[in-house]
Amino acid sequence: MTKFLHVNASARPGSQSLAIAETFLGALAERDPAVEVDTWHLFADTLPEFGSVAAEAKMAVFGGQEQTPEQVEAWDAARAVFDRFAAADAYVFNVPMWNAGVPYVLKQWIDIVTQPGWAFGFDPAAGYSGLVTGKRAFVTYTSGVYAPGVPIEFGADFATTFFDDWLRFVGITDVSVLRFAPTVLTATPEEDFAQHKDLARKAAADF
Repeated sequence: MTKFLHVNASARPGSQSLAIAETFLGALAERDPAVEVDTWHLFADTLPEFGSVAAEAKMAVFGGQEQTPEQVEAWDAARAVFDRFAAADAYVFNVPMWNAGVPYVLKQWIDIVTQPGWAFGFDPAAGYSGLVTGKRAFVTYTSGVYAPGVPIEFGADFATTFFDDWLRFVGITDVSVLRFAPTVLTATPEEDFAQHKDLARKAAADF
């Protein structure tokens, strides 16, 4: 049985990125009813704060120092988030563009799970290496006005470049991407949306 973690980074219940991700998961379930899905609604579920105490806990790990009791508590809270992430065999992410980047809560989640010895290792000679290996991911990106190749007056894209690089950084290199852009500035929005849901079903069949 394959366990999927669906990370929903949209704040809107009726979002198109969420609908595309759910279409993909629905097609997977039709093919294999034994598929297990853990859905993480980042805007609805509470994430622990990763502030000064947790940051000092992280630096203690880097420096090989003992953590204070307060730091241990913060580090354990972060570890619980990472463990839920690492427990999955495969991932589904829906990522809408916010102000040329990713939604802030997705960045918070990434900053919690991406810790030394958990998501990545470091060697002074070889550099960083991802530790979340041997797993696959499906990512759907959406943006209302921006689309690849548009003039800068119609926006810029730091969302896909950031998230693609984070996947690579933690070791997830087998990635299928479906981009729906633009979702608003199009002559046939409903037809385009339906087409992308069909593409999601096809991606599930090939996953």
